[in-house]
Parts: sequence; structure tokens; C-alpha cells
Amino acid sequence: MKLKCLPEDFEVVELTDRMPNGRGPFALYRLIKRALGTPEAIDAALHRWNLSRSQVSYGGLKDKHAVTEQYVTIKNGPRRDLSQTNVEFQYLGNTDRPFEPTDIAGNRFTLVMRDMSEVAAQRAERMLQEVEVDGVPNYFDDQRFGSLGESREFIAAPWCRGDYERALWLALAEANEHDRPDDRREKELIREKWGDWLGLKAALPKCSRRSIVTYLCDHPTDFRRALALMRIDLRGMWLSAFQSAVWNRLLAESLQDVCRPEQLFVIDFGERPAPFYLTLDESQRRDLINLDLPLPSGRLKLQSGPLYDRLHRVLAEFGLLPREMRVKYPRDSFFSKGERAAVYVPAGLEYQTEPDDLYVGRHKLTLAFDLPRGSYATILIKRLTEVTEGGTA
Repeated sequence: MKLKCLPEDFEVVELTDRMPNGRGPFALYRLIKRALGTPEAIDAALHRWNLSRSQVSYGGLKDKHAVTEQYVTIKNGPRRDLSQTNVEFQYLGNTDRPFEPTDIAGNRFTLVMRDMSEVAAQRAERMLQEVEVDGVPNYFDDQRFGSLGESREFIAAPWCRGDYERALWLALAEANEHDRPDDRREKELIREKWGDWLGLKAALPKCSRRSIVTYLCDHPTDFRRALALMRIDLRGMWLSAFQSAVWNRLLAESLQDVCRPEQLFVIDFGERPAPFYLTLDESQRRDLINLDLPLPSGRLKLQSGPLYDRLHRVLAEFGLLPREMRVKYPRDSFFSKGERAAVYVPAGLEYQTEPDDLYVGRHKLTLAFDLPRGSYATILIKRLTEVTEGGTA
């Protein structure tokens, strides 16, 4: 099976009730982009309109390898459209507050699964019938863990432990499969000359990492402050990745508690393999569909019980106690608060199998569905394609 053969094979439309009210300084836009990430699309508008990133607010990142629609506000933004290659900003009107993640009601996905045999397409359709009833584990998917480097160590874990040097080393020096050639060369230099800050500053080209090294030239052991000098959006991404991994592990243990071993199969994705389930009985379905798991952090106040025990076990793998899953410095960075449904059931599900127009003699399965905010369509695709008739991945 092939996914995202064309940008149009993966379409995402953000759903919201938020509309302009004609009041306030925030210009609201519909952003339509093709084969481009949200930050890059935003950068294009900022460059064209000579605006600051601090003026921009949006609900979340949309897939780069796709055609997507989402909403963006720009404080004191131009009251006009912008159209250029692969990016379009449609001005909708003004509103009295910025667009935020809580304004997203969900997302409508239209996906095309290509290069499938007739048997595989029919099996995926049967899986969809099961999913309509039992749902899918609401895991955070691979996209959430792009900051993980070769060691597979989360930057936020040593950060929470107070090991600022290790956290900074992971942030500045560790190789990552997503690194561009320039990033790889810079990181190699940083690894070779770690601690020789004057020599490193002289060797590094002008880049964002160089400003951190410049600070360390004058404060060679103040890794705490050096970490705080990193961009706040990057620090937020590191915390989100770690929190998502801990939550995924809590969900995995919950599924193992609710389901029988023969109902479970494992899929390798994200930061480590995790269990999925086959058909549920009525009691299991009720328990899982009604289960909300808290986003873990040191602020979470849990009573003794199964969830408390699971969180202790999961965080012990990172050398942390639940109360230690917090950022002591800087104060502008913190873990998210709230709950996340353990399972999602796609709404408005439609699907159709037909001959594949790209792969002769093969089939494609087109499906459309709505998901709640923050749920990953790619988890559904894994559920449809990673399980065989015998129930193993």
C-alpha cells in the first residue's frame, strides 16, 4: 500500500465554528497550502507582508505532504488575500481575539490508499467496518516525535531531571534523521568541540546555534541559561514529544489491562511499538470508548490506583517520579494540561474501492472521515493495513 503518492491524496480541512465578527485587531484568514508545512507557509506571508512572527496565531501544524486548509489570525494583519506558489491566504474578516487550538472542532480527512491488491482493499474495507464500531487507539503518531535523535532520548527527560548539559547537548549536537546537510555539519562540529566554546565559535558559521555558543564562551558551565535561550517554540515541541510518549505508554498499558492477549497485536511506530486491538466485546468497548486519560505532568494529582501505578512504572523508565515531570527553569515552558480520549471513532466515514489510475492493475481505496482535534488519521491507516487475517501485524 502506498499513501501520499500525490499531495492531493492526503487532504485535511480544519473544522471550526469560529467566524469573524468584524470587531478587533485580529485579521482571520483561511490558509490553503500544498506540499508545504504550516511554519513555512506562515513564513511566506510574514516575508511578503513584512510582519513579525509574534503577530501570528493558529490552532496547530498541518501535514507537509498534503493539501490542507486551516485558520490563522494575524494581529493588525492586512485586510486582503495573498496568493503565491503552493500558498493561499484568504482574508475572512476581523475578530477580537487570536485563533487558538481550542477553536478547532476537528478535522475532515480525505485520503487515498494506492497500489493495493483487490484482496488487500477488501480486507481494509472489513477493517473499516470494525473501526466504525470499536474505534481506534488514539495514540500520538510519528509526526509528534520528529525531535528524537539517534539515541532516541527525549530532550525533556534530562531537562526535568535538572541535567541541563545533557538536554542542551541533545538539542544542539545530536544527529537527527531529518537534519539537512548544513545541520549535520554544524552538529558534527559541536560534538567534536563540545566544551571548547571559543574554538567552536570560531569554527561555526553564522547560525542560531552560534548565539548559544557565544553565550557559553562567557558562561562556560551555565547550561541552564543556555537552554533557556533556545527558541520557545522548540522547547514547547520537546515537552510535547515527551508528554505524548508518556501518554502513549499509559494508553498501551490500559489496553493490555482491558483486552485479552489474543485480542492484541503490536505495530511499530512513533517512538516505540505499541498494542492495537481487534474486535472488542460490549464491556470492553464501553470501557475504552468512555476512557479519558490525563496528559501527564507533575501538576497531575492522582489518587492511588491502576492509573497511578501505571504512571509510576512509565516514568521510572526515564528516571523520574510523577511529581518530577515538570520544568523548573525557565518558567515560560510547561507541560500541557487536560485529558485525551483513549479511543476515537471516525465520524461521517465514507469509503470506495476502484481501479488505481496511477498503478495499472492495482486498486485504490478512497476514504473520508472526521476526527476530533489532535487525533491522527495515520493511526487509522496503520490499523487498516498492519493487521492480517490472522490478527498479527
